[in-house]
Amino acid sequence: MDSEQVWAHAKPLIRRAEHQRPVDEFAVLIVDDSILEKAHTDPSALICTHWDHSQGRFVKGLNFVSLLYQAGALALPIAVELIEKTEAVWDAKAQKTKAKSKFIKNEYLRAMLRMAQRQVAEAYLLADSWYASAENLNAVLELGHGFVMALESSRTVALSEGARAQGQFHAVDTPAFPAEQPLRVFLRSVEPAVLVSRQVFINKDGSHGVLYLVSSDTSLNQVQWTTIYQRRWKVEEYHKSLKQNASMGKSPTKKPDTQANHFFAAILAYSKLEALKVRHGIGHFRLKAQLYLAGLKAMNQELAQFAA
Repeated sequence: MDSEQVWAHAKPLIRRAEHQRPVDEFAVLIVDDSILEKAHTDPSALICTHWDHSQGRFVKGLNFVSLLYQAGALALPIAVELIEKTEAVWDAKAQKTKAKSKFIKNEYLRAMLRMAQRQVAEAYLLADSWYASAENLNAVLELGHGFVMALESSRTVALSEGARAQGQFHAVDTPAFPAEQPLRVFLRSVEPAVLVSRQVFINKDGSHGVLYLVSSDTSLNQVQWTTIYQRRWKVEEYHKSLKQNASMGKSPTKKPDTQANHFFAAILAYSKLEALKVRHGIGHFRLKAQLYLAGLKAMNQELAQFAA
């Protein structure tokens, strides 16, 4: 099983959604990676140490990159790649051999986007700052996609074409942003003008955080692109459901091939749950609870017949 089968299962649902979607609505693509922690599983090319940028630490487990199609109530993976470390490289600093993947996550993303260009119509690619490199942004634009992504505060921008020509770039947290208004700027190493906004939010502990967003669509206002970027949360719901409803982590397998087969079976299980959700308006967790309840009732009926 592989990413091609993920698309084969998603395609009919997406075509149906495209046919039924109102003319004033649009689809987005969301890219993100996640790690299924497997601290006690024997190491393999799939189960190994990966850097988790969301936690800021190394984690042992299975790392995967997903490209999610989201429109209305539907959120489906259309391409998924496992990070498989099959190449041995010498780490001179650590003075030991380490395992390395043949492709990095950004390369997987660009390959996924080339596939998506041929298969689906969407307005924007949404991603966190990990995927907002100049190389990725240029690749997105070359393929005819738009983007709305988070941006690291250390990224540099020029406030005009003249400033860019003179090499006058400043960190994105330097300019004074008008209240609730984005700035039209030039991001270093990205040719077209982009919009950058600064958003201040309050964390659970009462501290203040700052989020910088960048968009290729310079016609958007603050409310529009904040609303668009909030749709990225669907990928977090996807990761959660994969792990808690599709039994992604409940595999006793030890070989990479069988580990990969179980993983992709969980992806297809998620897709089936998503199809049921859209059809019946019932969320994944409630669907799972109802299936368990129906199973328990059937088991009790069988036990009652044996006891009679």
